[in-house]
Amino acid sequence: MIVVSLCDLSGNAVRDWARAGFECYCVDVQHSIRRPRKERVGAGVIRFVWGDVRTWTPPARPAFVMAWPPCTDVAVSGARDFAVKGLARLTDALTLFSACHHAAAWSGAPFMIENPVGVLSSHVRRPDYTFDPCDYAGYADNPAAEAYTKKTCLWVGGGFVMPERRPVDAALGSLMHLMPPSEGRAGARSLTPTGFARAVFLANAPRVEVLAA
Repeated sequence: MIVVSLCDLSGNAVRDWARAGFECYCVDVQHSIRRPRKERVGAGVIRFVWGDVRTWTPPARPAFVMAWPPCTDVAVSGARDFAVKGLARLTDALTLFSACHHAAAWSGAPFMIENPVGVLSSHVRRPDYTFDPCDYAGYADNPAAEAYTKKTCLWVGGGFVMPERRPVDAALGSLMHLMPPSEGRAGARSLTPTGFARAVFLANAPRVEVLAA
């Protein structure tokens, strides 16, 4: 069984799936196009492969799909720059979101697509769920590191199970919004919280295994 995570650079989202024996594909144009990387995790593997979500094809029909399309041109945190960026950047962002949704729906598997609060609610539809990282920090190996707020939206389908919350006090506040400008700021802001990733795995892996049986 394979798990696909689109627009995924770090692999945080699939690490627990790999540890449980799934073959995981993290697809992103930031991965090397010539040297695909493979990471053994527990009984499974994570394959970091180059791919444009508009054209990439998985090696088999996935058992679970996640997607994290770029939010730079649709998140409200960057709204003051929308007029300067113009419609072309918005169109590109919407196209990537649509491609992720198309691929996930095609799989017939449980899926989730993540993005922060932004204009997708107007151009696509309202999200099915919202959460803050601190709501699931109790699942993380180091809950204190994810005790922050960053309202995040999920569009789901295929029988996706929203996990039960295990919250901690948001002692770090709005950590990501307070990060100073830097070269690695965008990457740090987009990292998948490990607590939420583990909660999604624990809630959905049993269903995925039943569906595959």
